Amino acid sequence: MAIFNQQSASKRDIPAPVEASKPIETALKREPDPNEFSPVASVARAVPVERSEGKESLIASDLTIEGKIEGAGHIRIAGRFKGDVHVQGDLTIELGAKLNGGVRARKVTIAGELEGNIESAQRVELLASGVMVGDIKAETVTVAAGSRMKGQVEFGSSDKSSAKPEA
Repeated sequence: MAIFNQQSASKRDIPAPVEASKPIETALKREPDPNEFSPVASVARAVPVERSEGKESLIASDLTIEGKIEGAGHIRIAGRFKGDVHVQGDLTIELGAKLNGGVRARKVTIAGELEGNIESAQRVELLASGVMVGDIKAETVTVAAGSRMKGQVEFGSSDKSSAKPEA
């Protein structure tokens, strides 16, 4: 019995019930204190802010889709897609993903496979695991060691390529 009494909490350790000093309506109308912890406020801060440059759509790794993609956002392909992709944003082909079709995008990053031509991109990145079968026309092309490509590459601004060097 003595051991039980020593381990149990005494009455002075248990907080007394707190009575509300204000009605609930008044408490809800008050301005939130930024220093006060609130689970609702912490959840609101954890919500990601939408990027101003557009949203990203994902084709998951367990999907195979056939069709055409057009839009202003970003596309991330982790599965398989057969068709053309024309977006004003970025296109990312993940490792293990495959795209069969033509591409028009601002930036194209290839870690998987692309079988088709890339037309008028600002930037193309062929990563070490990337495989490209087709032609590339872009302002900037980056090719990592270990990547594979079969096709023609045309890069640089079209104005600079038509200019003749002065003698």
